[in-house]
Amino acid sequence: MTKYVAVAGKGGVGKTTFMTLMLRQMVRKKTGISILAVDADPNANLNEALGLTVTTTISDYLEEIKNLKTIPDEMRCTLNTKDKFQQALIKGQDLDLLVMGNPQGPGCYCVANNLLRMYIENLGENYDFVAVDTEAGMEHFSRFTI
Repeated sequence: MTKYVAVAGKGGVGKTTFMTLMLRQMVRKKTGISILAVDADPNANLNEALGLTVTTTISDYLEEIKNLKTIPDEMRCTLNTKDKFQQALIKGQDLDLLVMGNPQGPGCYCVANNLLRMYIENLGENYDFVAVDTEAGMEHFSRFTI
């Protein structure tokens, strides 16, 4: 059964630092559990703290969805959501990372947060432990993002 932990709170209090230290300690202890780290902050930097390079984010997929109207119907089936989940997943040596990224343009992050929740639900069941580093504030809990 997957265990989930999320770090939330006011900006600048050390959420990402705490998450990084916790994850590094888990890896150091060689517990043998599979770990998914999730950076749910639009100003993502958990990857830097963990020494991982981001190649694609959930927000990149969101931009692709927005542009679907420009893609011919016969090609839309190739935009398989499960494939996109795997493409956005950054495989590390000791843990994997999923980054929300920064949605482009004005408006709320509702769609991005819904996609994030879907990613966590879809990928989370493949891990023993899922750790979510959130942006400043407590909205993630009221929106049921995590």
